[in-house]
Amino acid sequence: MSLGVWLTAAALALYLATVWWHSRKPLPPGLGVEGEWRSPGAPRLLLDETFVDADGQRHCRQQIFDEMFRLIDQAERLVVLDIFQFNDPADDHRDCYRQVSVALRDALLARKRQCPDIEMVVITDPINAVYGGRDLSHHRQLEAAGIRVATTDLTIGRDPNPSWTALWRLCFRWLPHSSRGWLPNPLGPGKVGLRSYLTLLNLNANHRKTLVVDEGDSWTAMVSSANADDGSSDYRDVALRVSGDIALDLLASEREIAARSGVTIDRSQPPVTGIDASAQAPRLRLLSEGSIKGALMAIIDDARAGERLDIEVLYLSHRGVIAALGRAVARNVEVRVLLDPNHHAFGVSGSGIPNRQAASDLLAAGIQLRWSDTHGEQAHSKVLLRHAGERPARLLLGSANYTRRSLDDLNFEADLEWVAGADDPVIHEARTAFERHWHNTDAEHYSTDPEAYLDASRRRYWQYRLMEASGWCTF
Repeated sequence: MSLGVWLTAAALALYLATVWWHSRKPLPPGLGVEGEWRSPGAPRLLLDETFVDADGQRHCRQQIFDEMFRLIDQAERLVVLDIFQFNDPADDHRDCYRQVSVALRDALLARKRQCPDIEMVVITDPINAVYGGRDLSHHRQLEAAGIRVATTDLTIGRDPNPSWTALWRLCFRWLPHSSRGWLPNPLGPGKVGLRSYLTLLNLNANHRKTLVVDEGDSWTAMVSSANADDGSSDYRDVALRVSGDIALDLLASEREIAARSGVTIDRSQPPVTGIDASAQAPRLRLLSEGSIKGALMAIIDDARAGERLDIEVLYLSHRGVIAALGRAVARNVEVRVLLDPNHHAFGVSGSGIPNRQAASDLLAAGIQLRWSDTHGEQAHSKVLLRHAGERPARLLLGSANYTRRSLDDLNFEADLEWVAGADDPVIHEARTAFERHWHNTDAEHYSTDPEAYLDASRRRYWQYRLMEASGWCTF
């Protein structure tokens, strides 16, 4: 064979090896966490809800960021915030709009001024700076005040879009950022360089939304589905705040991500109590990345006749999850799924992919389905509740959507699994919130019938299937 053929064969082999390795390589410490069962302290379920009243007016009840600001304002030793979207202010005038990005920035800066010795670390995703294409004023102000910002090194994780990312790793990763952007910013105002587009196509993310702070003599964590993005300020979201050893489990995980992204958390890791809570209720544990899928599938597969599975999620497209829900229905488990209609993502109007296409499979399996009736916002929660029957209820919530990217060790994600009796306040609040969203009330309208957004197009159905299987998608 000629030299050209040998070189082509060697390049192809290197490309295929890169595809294989970076879609399967072992995850570093801090990722893929299946935590120990812990006893909870001071738990509270936090809800952000947007609804329409009987006169057609939109209203919001928001708890998540108010509690986050309170926790930051009382911290004295350490604040570690890991949040996917935390960007510069947006210009928006919808009902319920809040500049949560500005409020979060100001809360951090104010506490640092009040307690100069407090250690603060903000971990965020490179999407906020359009993968190095923009310089964010938020980041500059935080760093000028002594708050360290860790832009997550996503290369330590696996590649959700390996057919492109292998080429990016081999050829384009080394390109410098341009000091002058000349292409339209795909995520907002301004201009960016070509490298931002090339990196964007990797379609990976640190999608976590977590907070760890000291609170008195204890440590407190919040795990959420909410972003600090002004355009997301009226989204429907959920969070769980809890104190105790679970916060230290989360801190250990975030410490590893920060370190591998160039920022060291100086405060030493506090010791856990070591109390075995595996047989107690209420109890909870931290799950991240693929461990979330393991817990999710175990909850569904273990559901029994007479029990109920209630799901409220932004994206549900994972074929394994859909199949498991169908098997649960066949066992006489009642399954109710409340989906976002996927009108838009990142401010761009969408075709309803993947939920409107996956909905046909859910209905064919006998699963009860309703749509969140959104009006500019997203139903952004990611919640599974198994309840009814005689056993303790199980609640799973956090940042992970029910998609290949979120569940198959590709995105960085964080969830909490909560186990408690039916009379537990957290379970009670989760159950009543779902009933409110599913049935609506006389004064609050949240959801609509399945026929409202069903899509019978076979072309778009197979487009969804191909997009998820290949990784060429944002869900």
